[in-house]
Amino acid sequence: MHKVQELFDEHQDEPKEAADFFTMDLGEGLEPPPSLNKLYELSIDAYYSAVYARMSELPIAAEISRFMVKVGKCRDRNEAAKAASDRGDPDVLAVLKAAGKAGHEAHRLMGLLRFTEEDGRYTARCSPDHFILPALADHFTLRFGETPWAIIDEKRGVCLCREPGGKARLVKHSRNEGENQEAAGSWEDLWRLYFRSVNNEGRKNPTLQRQLMPVRYHKYLTEMQPGGKM
Repeated sequence: MHKVQELFDEHQDEPKEAADFFTMDLGEGLEPPPSLNKLYELSIDAYYSAVYARMSELPIAAEISRFMVKVGKCRDRNEAAKAASDRGDPDVLAVLKAAGKAGHEAHRLMGLLRFTEEDGRYTARCSPDHFILPALADHFTLRFGETPWAIIDEKRGVCLCREPGGKARLVKHSRNEGENQEAAGSWEDLWRLYFRSVNNEGRKNPTLQRQLMPVRYHKYLTEMQPGGKM
């Protein structure tokens, strides 16, 4: 099982087979899709498109299922690659758009997450539009090495974390207001000092800043809090 899929399955209250998961709430009359493992063998792009589209949490379960069926019926990888990229097909287009939204947000948060040391590990908080924590596991595992870390999705009450020698995993998280604020504050003060020292008022571009750092993320950006705004 591939890492993103493994973490994605962990998030379900009652883990299901991949095919069952992608056909839930579809109603009657839809052909069951192939397994994600078969999809991966036919087209890696189709596999990630399906998984990321599901992580978008957009109401396109039927479109994802039909997308997987179309790719699964292909005879070889070349045919599967064409089927998975056919934007003239409404199901394919819906899947690619949804996957693009989730993938874009995951890539954006790789640069926007702000970590502070809490209880001996580096912790970041966020409330992403899409359920993208599984897509962050490999990046931050490589980035932190054997340093323990955690990323908390406050919107969904889920935490992606890793301890030394272990694998990244998803666990439920209950928000505790004010936890470790004193310890976090010292790190945040240093981060604000850094931003103030490198800030060049003559090159300030609010429009570009909002484009790269959308306002909806400012709550979790240390440098955008009082005393640190650029």
